[in-house]
Amino acid sequence: MKFSVLLPTRNRLDLLSYAIETVRRQDYSDWEIIISDNYSEEDIAGYVHSLNDLRIKYFRTEKFIPVTDNWNNALDKSEGDYVIMLGDDDGLMQGYFSVLSRVIAEYGAPDFIYTSAYLYAYPGVIPGCPQGFLRSYSTRKLFQSAQKPFWLEKSKAVELVKHSLNFKVSFDYNMQFSLVSRKLIRGMEKRGSFYQSPYPDYYASNAMMLGADKILVVPQPLVTIGISPKSFGFYYYNDSESKGNEFLKNIPDSNMAHRLEQVVLPGTDMNTSWLLSMETLATNFSERGDVSVNYDRYRLLQICAVFAKAILKKPDALTTVRTLQGRMTKREQVLYGVPLSMMASLSRILSERYRIFLAKLVIFATGSHPRFFSPRIKGKFSTILDVFEQVAPAPDRAEKAG
Repeated sequence: MKFSVLLPTRNRLDLLSYAIETVRRQDYSDWEIIISDNYSEEDIAGYVHSLNDLRIKYFRTEKFIPVTDNWNNALDKSEGDYVIMLGDDDGLMQGYFSVLSRVIAEYGAPDFIYTSAYLYAYPGVIPGCPQGFLRSYSTRKLFQSAQKPFWLEKSKAVELVKHSLNFKVSFDYNMQFSLVSRKLIRGMEKRGSFYQSPYPDYYASNAMMLGADKILVVPQPLVTIGISPKSFGFYYYNDSESKGNEFLKNIPDSNMAHRLEQVVLPGTDMNTSWLLSMETLATNFSERGDVSVNYDRYRLLQICAVFAKAILKKPDALTTVRTLQGRMTKREQVLYGVPLSMMASLSRILSERYRIFLAKLVIFATGSHPRFFSPRIKGKFSTILDVFEQVAPAPDRAEKAG
């Protein structure tokens, strides 16, 4: 059985080298790495050549293209029976291929396998975390505190997607969680490219939940998702969304953007990209009849985001509030605009500490993202390769599910 590791990259050779090493140091040899270099200025080709490993295949785009196109470019070049997408600041954990090859054999070739993962923040990336951190996603509700793999019922998978369409995150969308069969990838070709929309992971993860019949959940953390000083996560956590979008080169479909012109509100680009991803999903699976986007919920998230920035006294926040108020419906003005405006006005007398608390409370009240309670894993991790080398693999829990 052959595994494909997709590694799209751009100008992050230092991080890419660590990701590659977490694959090369596996105890399973039948794999390929597909590097899709998005027009980097660094000599990534030279580095790959120096590794002298025919399993590592290098491709370069002719110009800087959107992240979604680069992901599809990597996928199109791959040949493996199962495929995982890694960011170039991510990594596999020890035993990834050997554990999952046994799981695939024992469970009769699932359409895709959703594993647990670690979240690793490089030192100095997250405000208030100068030493960085390592946490496990295994406490997420989806894993049900399970100790061994289990089948995700189709009705549960559809329920997860409906939460996404309702702008509530009930499972993590990062593609690193999913090992996808070539069979499922080919079966979804009738709906267009496997990766679509400005946020290809938001789309693909939910599309797989709708399109797959056999979904296996493995609660063992087998990958590490990195947040580095050069990642979109860094821009997001440090309130620099515009730079993050330049990094991804997010370009929405012009026809869809026009169709949703009366729906879209100022707020965060993340929420609007989420909207476009879910609209793409609903369009592609329209024959189901039960897949629709909750525009009202999206608008609530945007309204709260704008007023949260006003509470925090962010630059241009008052201008954005005025623009927002001109586009809100009367119902939204009564339900949200009036109370949030009063809250923003009263917050001016509060100290910065309490304004931060109040702004977080406004966002938390939307219920869009679950609270993430997970103890830090002890250790000193300067890079993601340290995580690979120092964190012992969890026991192999690939026994048959009951």
